[in-house]
Amino acid sequence: MSQTYEWAVLRVVPRVERGEQVNVGVVVYCRAQDYLGVWISDDLSRAVALAPDLDVDAVRLHLDAVADLCAGSPEAGHSGRRSPGDRFRWLVAPRSTVVQTSAVHTGITDDPEAELRDLARAMVAWPPGAEPDEGATLLP
Repeated sequence: MSQTYEWAVLRVVPRVERGEQVNVGVVVYCRAQDYLGVWISDDLSRAVALAPDLDVDAVRLHLDAVADLCAGSPEAGHSGRRSPGDRFRWLVAPRSTVVQTSAVHTGITDDPEAELRDLARAMVAWPPGAEPDEGATLLP
């Protein structure tokens, strides 16, 4: 049976004051299936092209924290013990940091994990439409 799901793109904004951004991941939440998944690319080369002085290690730490929160892992602290919906809402809250999310979008699906992969292919994979890289983080 088809269910409503929500999704947002994870973006790296290397220099917030310039507003340039690179899509690096996708977060999908489906309340009806209690599903919260994330796909994060390991490739930050496009972000480095925009800002050669980008602190890639710091960006990776932020992206790892997103993955930990989505997984509800102990490394996410108290927030990791919240419901998937609360964790999704925290992730998509507007912020002015190097790692941001797009506006939240909605859709209908029978398989939120398949949607996550399709969105990664459409919104993040380079070149557009290519298969998402094998080295990416996919949770759950």
